[in-house]
Amino acid sequence: MNTLSRPTAPRATPPHPAARALTGWSVAGLVLLLPTVVVAWLTVLATERGGRCLTYGEQCSTVPGDALWGCFWAAAVLGVLATAWPRTRWTPARYGAVALQWGAQLTLGALILSGA
Repeated sequence: MNTLSRPTAPRATPPHPAARALTGWSVAGLVLLLPTVVVAWLTVLATERGGRCLTYGEQCSTVPGDALWGCFWAAAVLGVLATAWPRTRWTPARYGAVALQWGAQLTLGALILSGA
């Protein structure tokens, strides 16, 4: 009886350790996004100015809400994009997405705190 050998499927190369680190950083950013916002707002509301804004509507932040929402959604979308992107392709683009994600997230926290 003649046996035919099956063709072997090409092996996928394991992701580079830097690619795993990028995934870790993007996931960490996504996990810390809401706590960053909550802690920043609690810090602002704990000040006298934040209390006056909350109670009387006086001395509130001059930072436009659209800037805050823009930074929030940019950080969220970039984090999901960097996490879902295939690890083995376009590592420099993933690096850029993670850097922009963290930049948007830190800018969001700074904008919230600047309203204190």
